[in-house]
Amino acid sequence: MEHLLVIHYVLLVVMGWLILGVLGLISLRRTPLVAHMLFPAGAVFGILLFGLGLTGVFARSQELVLPLGLPDLPLHLRLDGLSSYFLAVLGVVSTGVSAFSAGYFRKGEGTPPGLICFEYHVCLASMAVLLLADDAYSFMVAWETMTVSAVFLVMTNHRIAEIRRAAWLYFLISHVGALALLLCFGLLQDNTGDYTFANMRQQHLDGFWASIAFLLALFGFGAKAGIFPLHVWLPEAHPAAPSPVSALMSGFILKAGLYGMLRTVFDLLHIQFWWWGVLLLALGLFTALFGVVFSAIQTDMKRLLAYSSIDNIGLMFVSMGLTVLFRAYEMNTLAALSLTALLYQIASHATFKSLLFLGTGSVLHATGERNLGRLGGLIRFMPWTAWAALVGTFTSAGLPPLSGFVSEWLLLQSFLFTPGLPNPFLNMVVPLVAALIALVAALAGYTMVKFFGIIFLGQPREAKLTEAHDASTWERVAFVWLAAACVLLGLLPVQFVTVLDRVTQTLVGTGIGATVARNGWLLLAPTSVDRASYMPAVFMLFFFACCGLAWLVVRGLYHGRLRRAPPWGCGYPFVTARMQDTAEGFGQPIREVFTPLFKIERQLPSPFDEHPVYDVVVKDRVWPLVYEPIERLVKRVAALAGMLQTGRIAIYLMHSFLVLIVLLILVRR
Repeated sequence: MEHLLVIHYVLLVVMGWLILGVLGLISLRRTPLVAHMLFPAGAVFGILLFGLGLTGVFARSQELVLPLGLPDLPLHLRLDGLSSYFLAVLGVVSTGVSAFSAGYFRKGEGTPPGLICFEYHVCLASMAVLLLADDAYSFMVAWETMTVSAVFLVMTNHRIAEIRRAAWLYFLISHVGALALLLCFGLLQDNTGDYTFANMRQQHLDGFWASIAFLLALFGFGAKAGIFPLHVWLPEAHPAAPSPVSALMSGFILKAGLYGMLRTVFDLLHIQFWWWGVLLLALGLFTALFGVVFSAIQTDMKRLLAYSSIDNIGLMFVSMGLTVLFRAYEMNTLAALSLTALLYQIASHATFKSLLFLGTGSVLHATGERNLGRLGGLIRFMPWTAWAALVGTFTSAGLPPLSGFVSEWLLLQSFLFTPGLPNPFLNMVVPLVAALIALVAALAGYTMVKFFGIIFLGQPREAKLTEAHDASTWERVAFVWLAAACVLLGLLPVQFVTVLDRVTQTLVGTGIGATVARNGWLLLAPTSVDRASYMPAVFMLFFFACCGLAWLVVRGLYHGRLRRAPPWGCGYPFVTARMQDTAEGFGQPIREVFTPLFKIERQLPSPFDEHPVYDVVVKDRVWPLVYEPIERLVKRVAALAGMLQTGRIAIYLMHSFLVLIVLLILVRR
């Protein structure tokens, strides 16, 4: 394939997705056709996009102008290392989600399957165009198309009021963020009237206006990514959406915010300040800690994963903050190391979180439950789903030799070099951030133990769970695809870092690929073997050798001298599911330690109740402290504005006259 044609092939994939969407509209209620032909075809296009993205990473930058926009506003497209990498990630996620959807949307969920197919493929196409956009106009058109289509996907089961509210909240926060992006692009073009990214790269804003543009970008893209305190839509939208949509949102739509930040900070802005990095570090750290603490106390499995996504996004912003910090002090090699950790986190999170959300979708379809307190023992009845979820759980917990460990290990390696910063204050504070990152990683592992153990281990907490059916064939295909990605990213980090090296060279001017490749493909040493190294393949072989040795010892030395018997039940003759630890029990220690973060509402029973009920509801304090005052302020301003609408033409003319007088005074000055 010629490098100059890669961008054209990407556009063909976009057109293919749009055609599948139109075919979905034509086949509105023909569920077998939509599920077994259109969604699998979308998965094939996802595989093609994955291959094209990898090809584009190693190709030269390619530009294209399409005369499809408004007059004098054509669509400028550009394929470079950064956009190619995100296209590859989109290809991996869309392949898994499309394959899973082929077995998931059996009868639709409140919306005809054909309409879901249309909305889904339009969302995929808009994300691909977003990554190719090379001017503010095409970027915002793709951004808004992605947002609106995602809102409709969240609102699939629109008959439920809570789902409509969650979709509206996502729509509102996304569009407030979009206003900030419009202002950001307005600053970046620097009064030239040219909104192409090529023109913005040539502008050199002074420190003040560059900082304003950075803050606007952080607000706009942070709203899409779910950074604190703009996260409030995320734990509402993810549980409301169908599981494939939740997987797509967590697997890639959140990453669109990260892509925008990388594009703005390292491509469109020509300078970086150290305090930008500190701000990103602080926001990312608090977001990660906030997300993992709330995740640990959840009793809804999809809400648990939603808060876990907030935790993961926070860690990615921490990596970005380190990159900006190193870049501001011209420590480019270390900036490449932390940027590599960020890019690795993006791919790792896209695969394992999509896998986990798809696993919850299979559980939800098989049992009709997403409350952890009504699940349990499903590994016996849903082995395919259980083993796929186990791979995602291990990866999310950061266990070697999977991809989650490599990404967190590279992040911690980046922190080891922060004492070399030429700022005594940062040398003192940043290592404390590293310690808190280790705490977040430990709590994430704790949460994943709760997630998998409550759902799949122990005994069924409901009688109907014994009738649960395992994942369908298409769902298993998606599990295998995403689980294989988690494993391969963990076993082949050296090869993957060499791919990421092309992206880091584009953004920060250097990379760590040469250092990594120097030590061979078995050993991952991001800086030098003396400082740190990791051998994932050897670790995996050692792990399997220990498992094999244990099996031989048990089966060989003790075979025939074992008998099966129920475990001792602490004196109880019958062990039931009610004696198992619950989701509330798992989360209680975290709830007690981090009580100030929560707004806790308790329903306590009376001694005279015939049917006593004890209930605990944990809410986010951010909503009443931040958003409710804003809501009241907006209502007051709207009420004052409404007073101007008296219905009398004389009053309206007076308003126009006063505005004209004020404008004339300002122009004269």
